[in-house]
Amino acid sequence: MSERRPRPAARNGKKSVWRRALNPPAAPPVAPLAPRPDPPATELSDTGSVVQAALYRDGVRVSTPASLADTFRELRDQPDGMAWIGLARPTEAELLSLAAEFDLHPLAVEDAMEAHQRPKLERYGETLFVVLRAARYLDALEEVDFGELHVFVGPDFLITVRHGAAPDLSAVRRRMEDTTELLKLGPEAVLYAILDSVVDGYVPVVSGVQNDIDEIETEVFRGDPAVSRRIYELSREMVEFQRATRPLVGMLHALMAGFAKYGTDEELQRYLRDVADHVTHTSERVDGFRQALADILTVNATLVTQQQNAEMRALAEAGFEQNEEIKKISSWAAILFAPTLVGTIYGMNFRHMPELHWVLGYPFAIVLMAVVCTSLYVIFKRRDWL
Repeated sequence: MSERRPRPAARNGKKSVWRRALNPPAAPPVAPLAPRPDPPATELSDTGSVVQAALYRDGVRVSTPASLADTFRELRDQPDGMAWIGLARPTEAELLSLAAEFDLHPLAVEDAMEAHQRPKLERYGETLFVVLRAARYLDALEEVDFGELHVFVGPDFLITVRHGAAPDLSAVRRRMEDTTELLKLGPEAVLYAILDSVVDGYVPVVSGVQNDIDEIETEVFRGDPAVSRRIYELSREMVEFQRATRPLVGMLHALMAGFAKYGTDEELQRYLRDVADHVTHTSERVDGFRQALADILTVNATLVTQQQNAEMRALAEAGFEQNEEIKKISSWAAILFAPTLVGTIYGMNFRHMPELHWVLGYPFAIVLMAVVCTSLYVIFKRRDWL
């Protein structure tokens, strides 16, 4: 690896240029003075997952190599240049070739191969290894999609290894190339621009999640049965979002702690502090989202329990009313059964039957029916069956 080259000092009065490069104003697009040549697809057919490789000198692109081998060779021929190599889901052979050329640490290369790493910042000699978790909000699916980005930063090179659709580093490259004063500051300036892009990508995610939470609150009080699943899925996404933002706060503070030791440009220091403020704010918002979702889930569980209790109470009341009706029907059936029984016995046509030729037999049967029915009515009435 070549020795660290002295970085050019920051120019006075360039703060506005810095801000325009990293946070361009919302203005109509201006046609470029001359189109930049992109590597032809036919020439990059042997580069596998190389998105774009370029060499820069004094903040200006001087070459667009067609392969990693060409990039290595041209960088050796230009000791005062800087290589910016972008990879997307690279193969093991590609990462090993980069590790051999730029003397990358095996542990960092292993992490870049396997992906699924937590955000972290590690320094191996003069090489800085950074892992970032980018995020984007998918409006159609109403969910958060996470990507992973690994960045190797050396004295004369910067390598990005992207796993996932986010972030869009082509916009970062265009902004940096449009401002040569910024790109002159070297690989560290590119790293901080990437950090800014990742953090800025959190803003629409926060807005989308806030809208989702507002909708969930409405669905909870409306009694939507599917809201519990939506709360659970969004809570899981917020756990991932928290894992992406919370370690980033410590990473940026670690970078700021090394300002004096590594001679970081003063303008980059200001920029990094601004990015740290945005990350802290985003992390606090994510923590608030998790707490809000936990509270909403508790409220939803309470409302569901109340609804279930109301339904059980309604069923109990209906059962009680039904039982009362059954008791009334049973009571009248018993009352009407008594005269039927007496009348059936006295209506039997037998010649030798007691009281068959008795003159008072009919009045006696009528009186017996009345006494039995009255007795049963009084008994059921006292028991509140009637």
